[in-house]
Amino acid sequence: MSSRILVALRVPASPERAFEAFTAEIGRWWRPNSLFQFTPREPGVLSFEPGPEGRLVETRANGKVFEIGKVRAWEPPRRLVFGWRQASFAPEQDTEVEVTFEAVGEETRVTVQHLGWDRVPQTHVAKHGFPDAIFLRRHAEWWQVLLASFKMAAGTRNA
Repeated sequence: MSSRILVALRVPASPERAFEAFTAEIGRWWRPNSLFQFTPREPGVLSFEPGPEGRLVETRANGKVFEIGKVRAWEPPRRLVFGWRQASFAPEQDTEVEVTFEAVGEETRVTVQHLGWDRVPQTHVAKHGFPDAIFLRRHAEWWQVLLASFKMAAGTRNA
């Protein structure tokens, strides 16, 4: 069974704008989900430290920072790859998110692939006891919600 989640949509923006909205504005469009929290505490605000040496982090109201993952590829405006971990993951339970931005006429197709869930046992708390196929489906549904929110942000600029 594949451990890959694959979700895509088109946004009314150039690849440059879509990449910028995904990375620089993630705190604006990201929607926490109680099933898929990074830590067991109240969710914080997500942000990327940009560049090939950057990270995706969650900063809580008290200023504490949780590193979700290191940037593995930073190739504006076409590709972004970063690690994805929850606080309860063992070191070998790292997953990976790859986001590509492809011009399609005046729009951009944004594709998210979330890989590596086969390294997280089905019994792990992160999977909530769901069989793998159901877990992957539920997680893909959440990515769809996130990308719908992202689409609205990508079509506008911060004022």
